[in-house]
Amino acid sequence: IPKDFPQLKNDTFLRAARGEQTQHVPVWCMRQAGRYLPEFREFRAGKDFFDTCRSPEACCELTLQPLRRFDFDASIIFSDILVVPQAMGMEVQMVPGKGPTFPDPLKDPEDLQRLKTKVDVQKELDYVFKAITLTRHKIEGKVPLIGFTGAPWTLMSYMIEGSGSKTFSKVKSWLYRYPEVSHMLLKRLTDVIVDYLLGQVAAGAQALQVFESHAGILGPVEFKAFCLPYLRDIARRVKDQLKETGQDVPMIVFAKDAHYGLEDLSQSYYDVVSLDWTIDPRLAREQTGGKVSLQGNMDPCALYAPKERISEIVKTMLEGFGTQRYIANLGHGMYPDMDPESVAAFVEAVHKHSRQMNKQQ
Repeated sequence: IPKDFPQLKNDTFLRAARGEQTQHVPVWCMRQAGRYLPEFREFRAGKDFFDTCRSPEACCELTLQPLRRFDFDASIIFSDILVVPQAMGMEVQMVPGKGPTFPDPLKDPEDLQRLKTKVDVQKELDYVFKAITLTRHKIEGKVPLIGFTGAPWTLMSYMIEGSGSKTFSKVKSWLYRYPEVSHMLLKRLTDVIVDYLLGQVAAGAQALQVFESHAGILGPVEFKAFCLPYLRDIARRVKDQLKETGQDVPMIVFAKDAHYGLEDLSQSYYDVVSLDWTIDPRLAREQTGGKVSLQGNMDPCALYAPKERISEIVKTMLEGFGTQRYIANLGHGMYPDMDPESVAAFVEAVHKHSRQMNKQQ
């Protein structure tokens, strides 16, 4: 394990994640390395998306780009959640204008035989680990580096739908028609994800985020059956394994639109629960009962507002969450047509208002 990483200069994000006192509220953005940056578009031009994901040098460069522009308190490795189904033997293509597409999705339970039974993440996903190690060196300790994965249910829904969907009726029909097989698939995904996250920490990731992007298409009963047990299992197993080597890496869970799950998620071994913009900050604090730090949750579309308005929106958000045990972020990823100047205004407003509020307390 590479141990000669440059020393971390700004640990505000890690402190907030662990519930320790901070001078200002840390901030980063989901999809901060993205198409809204002209330098990102230029760098990615004419290159296949997954080829880029498989190049440690390219991932490193794309991860660092937003840090050169903005005063973010954390970075997240450039990659994609669908590298996990790829590692399990499925083909995924990034189709321009359509997004990620599986040419040959899982159609019925027999198709599970097409998946690799044993996945060696060190072999299949070593390009992600190399990207993390390289980035840890190149970031020169400026801010912590977050590793991430998709969660089992979200990955399962892509593997069966074959792409994004309005209704997700194909994958949801599995839960009702083939519940046992669904659990089998979710369990296999969980095993790979645990290995993958531990590999990311070994490579140098200083925090981990689990993206359950499709949580909200399930009702509370199905969420409790098909999402929550696996989210808990991932955090518990990763934490237990890390404890053995005396490591403690903060873990964040982002279950989009799962309002009904906030209380459960706050008791699921994660240090941070990340929220989408449809949740009231004060309500979220109430439901999570001070057990976790919270992350989020500005509507990404607020970045279309004039800069003064962004500043007001941020102030209101900070008043709702409070300035401690809190990481400012968007309630979802950045959109490609957003103005980088608005992101600068967002970051600046978080730092400015939170410092002022901390002084007043």
